[in-house]
Amino acid sequence: MAGHSQFKNIMFRKGGQDKKRSKLFSKLAREITVAAKSGLPDPAHNPKLRAAIAAARKENMPKDNVDRAIKKALGGDADNYEELRYEGYGPGGVALIVECLTDNRNRSASDVRSLFSKHGGNMGADGSVAFLFNRVGSITYPAAKGSADAMLEQAIEAGADEVMSSDEAHEFLCSVDSFGEVRDALEKALGTSEAARIVFKPLDTKNVDEETGRSLMKLIDALDDHDDVQQVYANYEMSDAVMEKLAAA
Repeated sequence: MAGHSQFKNIMFRKGGQDKKRSKLFSKLAREITVAAKSGLPDPAHNPKLRAAIAAARKENMPKDNVDRAIKKALGGDADNYEELRYEGYGPGGVALIVECLTDNRNRSASDVRSLFSKHGGNMGADGSVAFLFNRVGSITYPAAKGSADAMLEQAIEAGADEVMSSDEAHEFLCSVDSFGEVRDALEKALGTSEAARIVFKPLDTKNVDEETGRSLMKLIDALDDHDDVQQVYANYEMSDAVMEKLAAA
């Protein structure tokens, strides 16, 4: 996913998730609980928690759900979740990185491997596709925050490496080392972001046709649907025409 179609591709995938609000809220709650448990339970003093809550609000997650997720961490009865990453190739040789939060690494590894195999992919060893991506800090704001030129000025002032603007959003990118500093500077200037996390950006993308795209989306949707999976990154590119056909199917 890259260039002008990046957010369109994300929106295409989000369409499937929006039909499964309960599962999505469960994943967001898990992220909030883990963030609250890893630092102070106050979002004003815990950037990771602040970002998790912002992501939940973006998906219209009820405030009661957010509060319960934080209280779960405070109560000391929250499960001990482990952050894991799996890599592999999907249909058409598209590289995928799958990030999980799990309380059972054996279950997660077995299930993710099975999903790759079932949908025409192949899960590889650690590092098998990571070299095809850059790991960077990503801070996202809605397009209504300002023009592309205005956001470019904000990026320069905050120390970001670049900003990618579209009709849907502005995404500021920076190095992992400067992520905290850039995020805080942007929040001071623009307010709380819609999302702020360390992500994987493809160095290059593979253009996929309709047939490959259909198989690929089945794999990505199956991964997204798994309870342990939090994020899926892939280095594909689809034309608007292909996306329209797949969305209509």
